[in-house]
Amino acid sequence: MSELGGAVFIAGTDTGIGKTHAACALLHALRAAGHRACGMKPVASGCHATPDGLRNEDALALQAASSQGVPYPLINPVALRAPLSPHLAAARDGVQISLAPMQAAFESLRAGHQRVVVEGVGGWLVPLAPGLFAADIAKQWQLPVILVVGLRLGCLNHALLTVRAIEADGCRLLGWIGNCIDPDMAALEENLATLGELLPAPCLGVLPHAVAPPQAASALHQAMAALNGAQVIRPASRGL
Repeated sequence: MSELGGAVFIAGTDTGIGKTHAACALLHALRAAGHRACGMKPVASGCHATPDGLRNEDALALQAASSQGVPYPLINPVALRAPLSPHLAAARDGVQISLAPMQAAFESLRAGHQRVVVEGVGGWLVPLAPGLFAADIAKQWQLPVILVVGLRLGCLNHALLTVRAIEADGCRLLGWIGNCIDPDMAALEENLATLGELLPAPCLGVLPHAVAPPQAASALHQAMAALNGAQVIRPASRGL
């Protein structure tokens, strides 16, 4: 286990920019390197009813990418029905989100795995409950942060604002992963170069468009180096 304590928080510049995709790719890379690794989605809204209880597609994807035998309730301890911001979905379900059940699940996962990849919900400052935000998961558990940047028009502003918020909250930004969500994005290379120049942490990989996580994992060798405490070379490039 590295100096990072075996766990990392996956944040995103917005909703729908590929946090789960990046987290699953990272899990495949970790497992390929011989680690017992699992994903975690502490809070998930937009869950559907099944005979086994509420299930979320992102959390199920993390479970499938994890080492075998991880019970779903540990991966997603707070499951909410409505596809809304978590505080609104929780209100509709008549519950209030707190860190306690998430903490218990996290400690159980960490006890049985060398690596735990914790995926946030929405963006950095999504509200969970009065006075509680998605960022508080990373803050309270003192997790280093990997930021997933959805590569599309507007990504520069979203990335810079998110990094500013991460740093203001006293969290360590380990690096960032670019995710090509718009296959027709203009000036992709120039945007990647700008992100590499302006963000205060290295690029840990660029995930190609429409490539499944097991294959996309090969783009994350820099992320693996960072998780192992090795120095990551800057600047960012498509060769990462």
